[in-house]
Amino acid sequence: MLDADPVDVRLAARLAELRAERGWSLGELAERTGISRSTLSRAERAEISPTASVLNRICAVYERTMSQLLSEVETEPAQVVRAADQAVWTDSASGFVRRSVSPPLAGLRGEIVEGRLEAGADIAYDRPSVPGLEQHVWVLDGTLHLTTEGDEHILNSGDCLRFRVWGPTRFHCPGPKAVRYALVVVAP
Repeated sequence: MLDADPVDVRLAARLAELRAERGWSLGELAERTGISRSTLSRAERAEISPTASVLNRICAVYERTMSQLLSEVETEPAQVVRAADQAVWTDSASGFVRRSVSPPLAGLRGEIVEGRLEAGADIAYDRPSVPGLEQHVWVLDGTLHLTTEGDEHILNSGDCLRFRVWGPTRFHCPGPKAVRYALVVVAP
C-alpha cells in the first residue's frame, strides 16, 4: 500500500465504510455483487484498484453512480472545476481512463465525464449502477462501439447516442487508435 494512489486509498476506505454502514460482512457483499471476497477485501485495503466493471457492480449494490462514489473520496467540489483539479481515475487492466470534468454536486442531477479507451479496450457492465440513469455519449475523437439494450451502435467522431440505462452496456474501442468521448450523466 506504500505506492497506492491517494485517490485509491480514499476509495478503499470509503468502500469499507459503505459496507460497515450496512452491517454487511465481506461474504454478504460478495453474494450481492458476484465479486470474490478476496477481491473485495484487497480493494478495501487499497492493495488493488478495482476495475471499472468491478467498481460498477459495487456501485449497483450501494445504489450510486460511479461518479457519485468517486466524488465522495475527493475534496468538496467547487462551482468552477479547473482542468488541473479534475480527478482522473485509470483502470490500467482494461485501458480505460476516466476524467471527472464536472463531478456530482448536491442539488444538481447532471455530471460530465471524459472517457478514453485505448485501441482494443472492451468494458462490459453487467447492470446499471442506478436503473434508468440517463446518459448521452458524444464521441470527440475516434470510434466507439457502444452496446445497450442488446443493440450495438457504431459511433464516430461527432456522433452522439442518448439513452437510459436499464440493463447491460458495453463500451468497445475497435481501434486502430484510442477513442475519447464525453459522457453526460443525468440522475433519474
